[in-house]
Amino acid sequence: MADQSSFDAVFDSPVGKLGIQVQGKILCRLGFLSGRYPLKQAQRTETCKVQRAILCYFDNPLAVPDIDFQLSGTLFQRKVWCALRRIPAGKVMTYGALAERLGTGARAVGNACRRNPVPIIVPCHRVVAQQGLGGFAGDHEGRLTKVKHWLLQAEGVEIRN
Repeated sequence: MADQSSFDAVFDSPVGKLGIQVQGKILCRLGFLSGRYPLKQAQRTETCKVQRAILCYFDNPLAVPDIDFQLSGTLFQRKVWCALRRIPAGKVMTYGALAERLGTGARAVGNACRRNPVPIIVPCHRVVAQQGLGGFAGDHEGRLTKVKHWLLQAEGVEIRN
């Protein structure tokens, strides 16, 4: 578990606690946190704005959150994350189909999704298995897959396992 001090704010959302790290006005990290994290109020105006924009997504999951963000990762990861941004809200794509589009393997796409530093903003939850939901953030049957299911359902997508 990451140290709470690494987040500029920890707040409640419909899918549980979220932690955000903001540098300047740029979102660098968004994490789905366990209940062990205490809430942490945003201290800076920029962090409050990012937090509000993320919470607005939960009010209207079909809208794209208006947040500047930074993606730190390999060239391949950034290529996958860019492709994820082109999947519209309310739609899904399989790991295999995205891999084919990018000329790579489904496992490589899944690994890039797992390392996504800003889920929701870069919607890795919209990538699903050929048969069913698939994993989410490295989780295959726990709390985070329930978060993925919730996010998709809020966007109007029903996936049955």
